Amino acid sequence: MGLIWGLVGIIIVVIGLIGIRIVRPTERGLVERLGKYNKFAEGGFYWIIPIIDKMLKVDITERMMEIDTQEIITEDNLNAKVDLVIYYKTLEDEKSVKQSKYKVSDFEPQITRLAQTTTRNVIGTMAFKDVNSKRNKLNQDIAIILKKETSSWGVEILRVELKEIIPRLYRQRIRREQLLTLQLPLR
Repeated sequence: MGLIWGLVGIIIVVIGLIGIRIVRPTERGLVERLGKYNKFAEGGFYWIIPIIDKMLKVDITERMMEIDTQEIITEDNLNAKVDLVIYYKTLEDEKSVKQSKYKVSDFEPQITRLAQTTTRNVIGTMAFKDVNSKRNKLNQDIAIILKKETSSWGVEILRVELKEIIPRLYRQRIRREQLLTLQLPLR
């Protein structure tokens, strides 16, 4: 009889340990019970019922996302390569954390695609000389559009920075110079 109580005690301790969850101060958690949202978890110690409950953690720190270099055509039909960086974070409140998990599936690739198309659309309406001279306005215009589009995802776009805008003619000249330096005979 003592052996059975010993096994029951060990099983209870193991289940108790398996259910322990710690949410860091830089995270928020969503507890689902049998696949349905049950409660919100801020930083701290939590215990969930193993197998029945599941905790989804969400990072709420500011993050940076580099958008791949893309070829863009300006209003005056000049091609340019554009690099872009976006700073964003998931908002801390319960509603925003839930939206980031339940309203959108993996929002990071979606922000990337949205940023690429928005950048093409915004720069496509400007002459190349304006693109270079009005970088701050471009950053603001792109950020405003991204903020509006991602607001229902529980994500806040903090800022957008155009890293580099290189016109095609400049790139061609650099390539030519590189080829010429490679073709020079060694003396």
